Amino acid sequence: MLVLVAPGQGAQTPGFLTEWLQLPGAADRVAAWSDAIGLDLAHYGTQADADTIRDTAVAQPLLVAAGILSASALGDITEIAPGAVAGHSVGEITAAAFAGVLDDTAALTLVRKRGLAMAEAAAITETGMAALLGGDPEVTVPHLEKLGLTPANINGAGQIVAAGTKEQIAALEADKPEGVRKVVKLQVAGAFHTHHMAPAVDKLAQAAAGLAPADPKVAYVSNKDGRSVASGTEVLERLVGQVANPVRWDLCMETFKELGVTALLEVCPGGTLTGLAKRALPGVKTLALKTPADLDAARALIAEHSAS
Repeated sequence: MLVLVAPGQGAQTPGFLTEWLQLPGAADRVAAWSDAIGLDLAHYGTQADADTIRDTAVAQPLLVAAGILSASALGDITEIAPGAVAGHSVGEITAAAFAGVLDDTAALTLVRKRGLAMAEAAAITETGMAALLGGDPEVTVPHLEKLGLTPANINGAGQIVAAGTKEQIAALEADKPEGVRKVVKLQVAGAFHTHHMAPAVDKLAQAAAGLAPADPKVAYVSNKDGRSVASGTEVLERLVGQVANPVRWDLCMETFKELGVTALLEVCPGGTLTGLAKRALPGVKTLALKTPADLDAARALIAEHSAS
């Protein structure tokens, strides 16, 4: 069984769309999406520097565009035939497009509004996120709460991402939980998946109200609780609420195990989720799409592990 996954914010790097735009028809598709959402995706994905694409309002649409573009180079969902799809944080919108819950333009329109709303919420207070490497969640989570931080991403494989104010992150760096080897500040612009994002939830709900979601064509595994969701309406509701609630990627990976996953394919800009899977899902083959040079290997993985 193959699971198709999409990374979240922080996976983007300068120029990461350049080679993908050279594929037949790719530049025209991205130009059409850019016109639809009022953002020059080709420019930001090929020419902008790291600081520019760190902007939440830019990073999120870029990631969804890259995920859809790279997956479509392998065929439609019936050709890839995964047993399940999932995405980490904003990658959930990419996964919703994979599953047919939203069409590509609707997904890009929603993520553009999500990015703008979250950037606006992040500007209210100076906040950030930091990854904690190692440690025991039963020790780490209470320690974070003591410092006023939220365990915003519980990623499994010994990784938790804390979120809070700049001062709270500084306190964490000075006072690591027992067993944590390292605290790494993330290149994101706010404390995502915490109460700091509450203002963005209302705006996203308004944006989602105008959409007509379809039910997923394949199992859609949600960040909220790792549960597979069969209703398009519920997928959309979860996408809205998830902005201010923790990402439970650990529970998503538990569901992958229960479903009998044998391979995990991460779309562009892949690497983060395959890294977690290598540690948490031993024996599962993994592949990250970074450039079009990875497509042949991805096709071979699909041929061996998909349901088609």
